[in-house]
Amino acid sequence: MLRGAGVSSLNFDLMYGLPGQTLTDLEATLRRTVELGADRIALFGYAHVPHMIPRQRRIDASHLPDQAARFAMAEFGYRLLVSEGYVPVGFDHFARPGDALARAVQDGTLRRNFQGFTDDQAPVLVGLGASAITMMPGIIWQNEKNAGRYRMLLSQDRLPASGGLIRSADDQRRGAVIEGILCQGEARLDPDLANEVLMRLLPFIDRELAELDHGTLRLLPEALPYARTIAALFDPYRQDSIRRFSSAV
Repeated sequence: MLRGAGVSSLNFDLMYGLPGQTLTDLEATLRRTVELGADRIALFGYAHVPHMIPRQRRIDASHLPDQAARFAMAEFGYRLLVSEGYVPVGFDHFARPGDALARAVQDGTLRRNFQGFTDDQAPVLVGLGASAITMMPGIIWQNEKNAGRYRMLLSQDRLPASGGLIRSADDQRRGAVIEGILCQGEARLDPDLANEVLMRLLPFIDRELAELDHGTLRLLPEALPYARTIAALFDPYRQDSIRRFSSAV
């Protein structure tokens, strides 16, 4: 019906690691998604962060799959979708061959912003509506989350932002490294940055998941499940307060 109405690209956002979810449940979801012909699929791990999202306190954490089960789900999803002809995009997206996202992988122009992987090359992302996030090279801000207050601020000709941060030159430098790792599988490191993370990189280098060659950090073929973990080594905010964020498995 959607395609008949002129919608030319369908994207499915799917999750693994949900309360009570089994590998069989995930397989049924993925096979139905393939059957429906999704052009793009994002397969995210459920992030249980009740300290950030109070309503998640209603979920019994003992019903969540453990880390080994989550890893098995992510690996199973990857293998199933690739076997069905999808092109892996980064560590959690997949696209049909010929889709713009798949082409961006092949020609090395894949990008990533806070929404996920994208083929959009624009340096500015403008968020409209309550809770929406605007991202510019030097600043990121989020709109007021409460819809009523958001409308009130607009009615007063006030910018409805409730929080944000200035991105320093170092933030932008590290952001470029993280994006390079996640999108192209490699990034050029300044000597000081390479020295800063070297000891934390060694376990990945020793396991032949990454290599550091004359200042270029390069992920090796088996590193995809660990790409986000390796990229996180360059994020000082995560190092300072691990509790503020969801964690990769």
